[in-house]
Amino acid sequence: MEETDLLVVEASNGEEALNYLHHHAGEVAFLFSDVRLPGPMSGVDLARTAQLKWPWIRTVLTSGAPLEDDLDKALRDVRFMPKPWLALELLMEAERAIQANRFEEVMPHNRTGRFATARA
Repeated sequence: MEETDLLVVEASNGEEALNYLHHHAGEVAFLFSDVRLPGPMSGVDLARTAQLKWPWIRTVLTSGAPLEDDLDKALRDVRFMPKPWLALELLMEAERAIQANRFEEVMPHNRTGRFATARA
């Protein structure tokens, strides 16, 4: 991602990612997170919060383990990419998010195509 023209913002845990989103959600088009994150907030919790507060942010979760079948409806628009995934697949998801954000009327006009990620 960093080799493209996308701005990549990394967070060390879910709380840090959420804090970033509180201040910069209007600039974020895509959120990519592992299901398991250090600290009390999981990637699922992060995705759930992001979808409820900032529904325009396309969210993708990843994990080496299968995702639980009973995830709540707040995550119905969250894509799951099992590990291992190809970098090209992830880049295509980010590009789709940016393209979708350009055409949605719900979005603030100050979008810059930032990419936020939380990593374990």
